[in-house]
Amino acid sequence: MASTDYRLESASPADVGIDRARLERADAAIKRDLDAERYDGAALLVARHGKIVLHEAYGFADRGAGRRARTDDVFCIFSVTKTLTSGVVLQYVDRGELALTTQVAEVIPEFGIKGKQRITVGQLLTHTGGMSAGMPPMPVELVGNLEAMVAAICQQPLEGMPGQVVNYSAVTAHAILAEVVRRLDGGKRRFRDILAQELLEPLGMHDTSLGVRADLAARRVPVIVRDRSPGLFDADLLEAFNVLVTDDTEIPAGGGYSTVADLFRWAEALRGGGKLGSTRVLSPAIIALATQNHTGLRPNNLWNYARELRGWPDFPAYIGLSFFLRGQGLFPTHFGMTASPATFGGIGAGSTLFWVDPVRDLTFVCLTSGLLEESRSFDRFQQLSDLVLSSVVD
Repeated sequence: MASTDYRLESASPADVGIDRARLERADAAIKRDLDAERYDGAALLVARHGKIVLHEAYGFADRGAGRRARTDDVFCIFSVTKTLTSGVVLQYVDRGELALTTQVAEVIPEFGIKGKQRITVGQLLTHTGGMSAGMPPMPVELVGNLEAMVAAICQQPLEGMPGQVVNYSAVTAHAILAEVVRRLDGGKRRFRDILAQELLEPLGMHDTSLGVRADLAARRVPVIVRDRSPGLFDADLLEAFNVLVTDDTEIPAGGGYSTVADLFRWAEALRGGGKLGSTRVLSPAIIALATQNHTGLRPNNLWNYARELRGWPDFPAYIGLSFFLRGQGLFPTHFGMTASPATFGGIGAGSTLFWVDPVRDLTFVCLTSGLLEESRSFDRFQQLSDLVLSSVVD
């Protein structure tokens, strides 16, 4: 597939219905947090109607080393990687080579044991497959080895009845989905190469990779957990990505690296119904399906800890085919209380986010350094998202 001829375009805020003074409130909120050393830095992009009105870097890529943030910094995007992995899966659905109702064991026979026989591709994409939320038992140094990861997952028993509970899978579901793609491809290519050749290169996402390509290493932002209060993720494990993730690593659920501009390209392709410039990587029909709510009113068990820690209410998971949705109601949301219900995007461990509000035709990407505890990252992104949304004046 040929690379897109799409070019990033900029516009003055007023030309696309954005109030510059209101948008600068988000700028000021970031600077206040960085001055207070709540986190360390950020790269941020805001666009309307596909035209960029804000593309800035703030603070530090590495505060300890005195390295200032740049707009072309390469961040670990953690679970935002899931949206890219799912994008490749959806390409196979688009081509009729895979169905959302396909049982995984039809493609990976050794997966179909210990109660996992009838789990479908669609259930893995929606985190309703009854899979474990955590890591399978395996040496930590093999986490980035997709073959070893898949073998360990296949030996795990079912944790919940498929289709009944939303149990967010941090690692396992998307490793299996990547292996489904690899096997349908005939085992000729590694998943990271399929991802690059089928999705990233056509969209011009030249600064994005699964693992850290050698040419991106110098711009890599180290994973440093600034807020080490007990929460969802172990701080030491997150910081271990600095060592575990190399140019040869494949973690389809959370080992992607990218820039704010590249994630904007991905968001724009989704906003455009799978098309960016002259290149279409997904059909409008599959994008529409991927960004609908497929989890009903069931809660996401991932947030059980925050319901106790922070007193959060129960609220629906609102998950599409690996994309988070704003949905309806008053509850914590990365995408902002004022986002339209159809707003969709991705979030990554205490640090990364992108979303598209199709009603306002507004896109927001924010990648940060100095990770926050996950529920505190909710607060931060909810505030920034609402400030960005408030800048729309038509």
